[in-house]
Amino acid sequence: MEKNTNIPKVVFLLLALCHVSVATEKRTYIIHMAKSEMPASFEDHTHWYDSSLKSVSDSAEMIYSYNNVVHGFSTRLTQEQAREMETRPGILSVLPELRYELHTTRTPTFLGLDQNAAMFPESDSASDVIVGVLDTGVWPESPSFDDTGFGPIPSSWKGECEIGTNFTKSNCNKKLIGARYFARGYEATLGPVDVSKESKSARDDDGHGTHTSSTAAGSVVSGASLFGYAMGTARGMAPRARVAVYKVCWIGGCFSSDILAAMDKAIDDDVNVLSLSLGGGMSDYYRDSVAIGAFAAMEKGILVSCSAGNAGPSAYSLSNVAPWITTVGAGTLDRDFPAYVSLGNGKNFSGVSLYKGDSLPGKLLPFVYAGNVSNVTNGNLCMTGTLIPEKVKGKVVLCNRGVNPRVQKGSVVKSAGGIGMVLTNTAANGEELVADAHLLPATAVGETTGEMIKQYLFSDSNPTATILFEGTKVGIEPSPVVAAFSSRGPNSITPEILKPDLIAPGVNILAGWSGAVGPTGLAEDNRRVGFNIISGTSMSCPHVSGLAALLKAAHPGWSPAAIRSALMTTAYTAYKNGKLIQDVSTGKPSTPYDHGSGHVDPVSALNPGLVYDLNAEDYLNFLCALNYTSAQINSLARRNFSCDASKAYSVNDLNYPSFAVSLQAQISGTGSSVVKHTRTLTNVGPPGTYKVSISSSSGAAKISVEPASLTFGQTNEKKSYTVTFSATSMASSTNEFGRIEWSDGKHVVGSPVAISWT
Repeated sequence: MEKNTNIPKVVFLLLALCHVSVATEKRTYIIHMAKSEMPASFEDHTHWYDSSLKSVSDSAEMIYSYNNVVHGFSTRLTQEQAREMETRPGILSVLPELRYELHTTRTPTFLGLDQNAAMFPESDSASDVIVGVLDTGVWPESPSFDDTGFGPIPSSWKGECEIGTNFTKSNCNKKLIGARYFARGYEATLGPVDVSKESKSARDDDGHGTHTSSTAAGSVVSGASLFGYAMGTARGMAPRARVAVYKVCWIGGCFSSDILAAMDKAIDDDVNVLSLSLGGGMSDYYRDSVAIGAFAAMEKGILVSCSAGNAGPSAYSLSNVAPWITTVGAGTLDRDFPAYVSLGNGKNFSGVSLYKGDSLPGKLLPFVYAGNVSNVTNGNLCMTGTLIPEKVKGKVVLCNRGVNPRVQKGSVVKSAGGIGMVLTNTAANGEELVADAHLLPATAVGETTGEMIKQYLFSDSNPTATILFEGTKVGIEPSPVVAAFSSRGPNSITPEILKPDLIAPGVNILAGWSGAVGPTGLAEDNRRVGFNIISGTSMSCPHVSGLAALLKAAHPGWSPAAIRSALMTTAYTAYKNGKLIQDVSTGKPSTPYDHGSGHVDPVSALNPGLVYDLNAEDYLNFLCALNYTSAQINSLARRNFSCDASKAYSVNDLNYPSFAVSLQAQISGTGSSVVKHTRTLTNVGPPGTYKVSISSSSGAAKISVEPASLTFGQTNEKKSYTVTFSATSMASSTNEFGRIEWSDGKHVVGSPVAISWT
């Protein structure tokens, strides 16, 4: 009895302690202020910010004060202080900081840039374009940043080369014209940067940032390869453009207060394109730091390109879906790195590998399944310390993909005495093969192949295998295919906006690398390379960033929306044989939820004929259609903007180059739902008459366009049309996909259609 009466006291004490710790625990918040409400007694907005902060905490200090992307600042507060701050005059919102994650040679040829080089400007305009990259920094010694042949730095440039650990002003040049780092938000949460593990400067100790920036705008480098794989000339998409790097990602992640500060500076610095290969889940636009920063950038004429995320092939898995962001998914190239598994039963199975080193002995070797030589239940995953050395030594080990990094599995096999590894996909990755620079002879195989190899392993009393490496092969068909990891639609924030916008190469991409880390990124990898081959929507995003820079050079007057429209409406959705681009995760044709408008085609994008343009006011009307409050719009757009109560706003009227429609299936006697979308096309080519054509995957929805032809007499002339979508009696539970194309016989201006049923 005595015991029982004491339990509530103990629990109460623990709860009290928990409450105290939560109440006093500080975290970073981003405070959005209504600048127009600043009292006249303050001469400068930063003084007002500081006064507002001191009203809730004498000791709190500003981490950053923002000028462009947000009117406001970031600081450390307790939960109670944050709630108190929300009640202060002039405060629009107090948002907790988010942590974002990175979305971790042959490309120019594959995209048709080499044979069409003459179409793209090599003049001063190409070298006046500046691509800003927010990532893990840069390895300035990489030959991808060689400035040979570059003229003076553009006079518009206002950025600088910040000094820090292992980084001086002399690390910048006429190619790499700016390098900044942002660590205050990171340090406020996780403590000081440990300079024994990473540089407190723009120097890239990870490799990711060097890879993305050199993909977007790296200089031409002949004889580039990874251990002889993918040998050839490496060059960025816009090799004459200038590069400015903004290091916002550290060992502990990428913090939104730092990302906002970097975007704030990039706008001041006068970049033309911003590339962000990172994401942080899904939240409303007024709560999403990347969306907030991108809105300000868009208003200044800066195109913002972001990776779609690596959470595919699940539906609704996209990041960075704001309509003023260009959202990029990933496809494959026509290049592969075959490495065959040869089994003791005489069968050979194809896989992929970037292993370079001593080959396996020229004979069949003992072959074991990791799950049978482990001391844990999930031993099949080859996680650190789970393999039994006595059962692994001198053998080839079959490991399952999943949980820990692919290259780490090889390291685990090697440290246990294994001499080779076969890495098999599971259902989560299907038949998608991603090549890695393994630390021991290893190859990766698809799920189906893996199952057949396992059947042999489990049925043969003395299984044997070896691995044969075949180097680099090009001309692989079909290509591209949508990568299984590439995040998919529909758009979970605004289903009426189709995302991703398009796909670009993102599998096994060769680009510059950091000299501080090996190609696997593992601590035990002592190899150092100038170039590395890696995969992710992190790799596809800078392809589009660089291509946007090319279009900006060719068409300096185009808005970010016009550039994105040109890339989207000229993208292709079928191979030369007429078959639709495949989704590697299903082996079936991909849909607009997978590939958006299709695969980027830069040569066609240079001369799109017509574009769907948008400006800040269009996006503000879009926010009104989402029923955003004045405070929410002000948080995002940094101005007092009230929606007109007498106006009927519709998301369907945003002048987007694609269509996502939700229809109610026809029910007997009730009639069908009808949805109308209005669009306006701007002529950026010669005069001409464009006629519309409509296609759909089935007859479940009727699509009609009025008028059916548009005649343009001069450049920049605008003409509007209306699309009517209605359900037919054939409507079903499956999604319907289609396409609307305008053509004058020379140009084809295509838009994907995705219809879902409610």
